Amino acid sequence: MSVTEDDAERGERQPDAGYRWRWPALVVVMVGSAMELLDVSVTVLAGPTIRADLQGGTSDLQWYTATYTLALACGLITGGRLGDIVGRKRMFLIGMAGFTLSSALCAAAVSSDLLIVLRAVQGLFGAAMIPQGLGIIKDVFPPRSLPLAFNAMGPFMAIFSLGGPILGGWLLEADPLGAGWRTIFLVNVPIGVVAGLAAFLTLPSDPPARAVRLDLPGVLMAAAGSLLMIFPLVQGREYGWPLWAYALMGGSLAVFMAFGRHEARRRRLGADTLIAPSLFRKRSYLAGTTVGLMYFAALSGFGLAFTLYLQLGLGYSPAKTSLTGTAMTAGIIAGSLVMPKLSRYGRRLFHGGAAITVAGLLALLWVMRMDVTPWRLVPALVVAGLGSSLMMGPYFALSLSEVEPHEMGTATGVLSALQQAGSSVGAALLGTVFFEAAAHGDSVPLAASAAFAVAAGMAALMFLAGYLFPAYRPDPTP
Repeated sequence: MSVTEDDAERGERQPDAGYRWRWPALVVVMVGSAMELLDVSVTVLAGPTIRADLQGGTSDLQWYTATYTLALACGLITGGRLGDIVGRKRMFLIGMAGFTLSSALCAAAVSSDLLIVLRAVQGLFGAAMIPQGLGIIKDVFPPRSLPLAFNAMGPFMAIFSLGGPILGGWLLEADPLGAGWRTIFLVNVPIGVVAGLAAFLTLPSDPPARAVRLDLPGVLMAAAGSLLMIFPLVQGREYGWPLWAYALMGGSLAVFMAFGRHEARRRRLGADTLIAPSLFRKRSYLAGTTVGLMYFAALSGFGLAFTLYLQLGLGYSPAKTSLTGTAMTAGIIAGSLVMPKLSRYGRRLFHGGAAITVAGLLALLWVMRMDVTPWRLVPALVVAGLGSSLMMGPYFALSLSEVEPHEMGTATGVLSALQQAGSSVGAALLGTVFFEAAAHGDSVPLAASAAFAVAAGMAALMFLAGYLFPAYRPDPTP
């Protein structure tokens, strides 16, 4: 039986108009996303302390984060497809339980090598949990309320993508649990237990797809292609971008081309596929993949360059850096508050957000020519954050507007994988721009200006890419 024949039967289920727990379900999904987004970057801040305590090698500093990122990226597409097959609630609970347990084990690690292995396990369970979120939201919200749910989810992800390092820095400095670096993992345990119980009680059960089998060759090819792409992006700058880094990325493209031919062949034979080919015939979804890759690349790269600018260029402490960065987070929150009244504008709202983001980044470049103080940075950061929020608000509603329920797991798995790829690309690109400019004799502020100018250019490209979205307006929320 082909994937679409069986899954379409599951896809006929519409959200229950009398379902009482849709807003608690949305909160549970957002908590799961917050746990994952925080753990993506938190070991970057804690790395030196962890290595000293566990007596690890110099390269372990990179691997504390790299193993998590690589495992997460390699498993996201498969995790999304498993949600289609065995049920999104079941996969979310498995991912949440495994993520929570592996967090506790990371906190108890007695050696650097063990922590690296456990970080990979944590990433795999994150890959099982994260792709289910958007599918669950689309399952439980009726069409007229769906834009409001997506509008809440988008800025939330932007806040934690940008604010994760800020929260991680506070946890390390405040040490509320008195456990040193282990606090960054221990904090996941009570949150995961409560969120897992809430998920069990509030998420709707969805039946497994009958007679659908996981495409194991496709799983291996997708994982291999993701690994070959993400590994050089994560590690390439550390090694000075050697030839093998470019060779691996070229090999990734070859593997993904072979994967596409494999999926098309299975589709012709009527066999189950890992990715629903029909997704890539939907203009809105193709636009979403393009825009999402650029958005998370710009956001991640800007966050890295801004942190380097404040600490290396202005001599700010981690605490002062975190406090200054909250201005952009405040802008994102402000955008999310006005989003319900603006959601009906759809693509126009996205374009407005992109234009405001460009204006905020250009204002930041202008402020950097003055005698910089945190208060002078605040207005530009708030504007950039506001624009970022207004872009991300309608993003999911626009990207998934044409996706059928039986395609949702695959669709969100691919979008999540692209988020990770975009974050790695952005950190690699803007980090390279920053360090290359500094290596050629430019001051840190000039190097940062070059990186911020690239981020502004990426936001301008997103404005143009927004025209790929259909002129679609989500129904206004009642």
